Amino acid sequence: MRRVYMDHNATCPMDERVIEAMIPYFEEKFGNASSLHSFGREARDAVEKAREEVARLLNAEPQEIIFTSGGTESNNLAIKGYCWRNRERGNHIITTKIEHHAVLNPVKQLEKEGFRVTYLPVDKYGRVDLEDLKKAITRETILVSIMMANNEVGTIEPIRELAKISQERGIAFHTDAVQAVGKIKVDVKKLGVDFLSLSGHKIYGPKGIGVLYIKKGRKIEPLITGGHHEKNLRAGTENVPAIVGLGEAAKIARKEWKEESERIKNLRDKLEKGILERIPYVRINGHPQYRLPNTLNVSFEYVEGESIILNLDLEGIAVSSGSACTSGTLEPSHVLMAMGVPAVTAQGSVRFSLGKDNREEDIDYLLEVLPPIIERLRKMSPLYSGK
Repeated sequence: MRRVYMDHNATCPMDERVIEAMIPYFEEKFGNASSLHSFGREARDAVEKAREEVARLLNAEPQEIIFTSGGTESNNLAIKGYCWRNRERGNHIITTKIEHHAVLNPVKQLEKEGFRVTYLPVDKYGRVDLEDLKKAITRETILVSIMMANNEVGTIEPIRELAKISQERGIAFHTDAVQAVGKIKVDVKKLGVDFLSLSGHKIYGPKGIGVLYIKKGRKIEPLITGGHHEKNLRAGTENVPAIVGLGEAAKIARKEWKEESERIKNLRDKLEKGILERIPYVRINGHPQYRLPNTLNVSFEYVEGESIILNLDLEGIAVSSGSACTSGTLEPSHVLMAMGVPAVTAQGSVRFSLGKDNREEDIDYLLEVLPPIIERLRKMSPLYSGK
């Protein structure tokens, strides 16, 4: 059976060059990066070289890069760490209704600790209005956290403008850039953000490794205490093989992202056009212009998204209904609901997220098998009768 993977927003296959770079650090270069002998110094050099590569990708300084276990920990460290450290300055946090749960759940925890949270609305495309942020800010606001690109619909937020509004009022700004890094240009200096989260496995690196960018001068409390690792912000022996892998993935992304993103965008556009031409009663979710080049979220009326996913899987095609972290729930997507998509329509949504292993023949194959699947499922739907 032909196998086609179109769920790259959930995770990416590791680049072979990343695997090759990591292997020596599982074998002969196994030292603890905190040890003073040659084995340790060898590991420390590798960690610092990887830190430099990530910094180059983001146009940051190496000392502003903190290694974590992934995007979720990075978000938690930025949000909780900053709010705990600066509680005497205020207790108000601003975020949006469409954030990943790795942001929503930390701020909900802080609500239980006495912080007040404002959840900004979005328009029908999933974009935040600058005026809504301005209106939400109070004297007690200490942190704004808004994702750079949405994991479900791919909408890209005006981060530079949003961060500027926060900067002018002396408020720290965090962005979850897990889905953006490696797909679009991410320059922390131009964006003006104070904190930025990224994840290794979303840029063809290993799972279990991520980064929090912390702008020089910003102070936070650690979540994990113990040794003096990662500038006293993240205790625990460094995961050297994974850090090396992330460094290699960052180097590859810096050199190849632009050309690869353009190629993938052309495939995404061909898929979108093909679906609209072949299947009636569909809705494209996400901004038509400000959208990740690899992401296409489609609502198929009168059909359940889960049924589409299972039927495509039988044909060897892997897609999703949204965030992998919320798979298994029967609730409609909180992102689509915030965008004003009716609940029954949201239930029929599928996310196609392409990657560098996809080719034009994959799109042709999907467009061949998808229409009959939708037609067959609609014939079984009581909502579709009479259409």
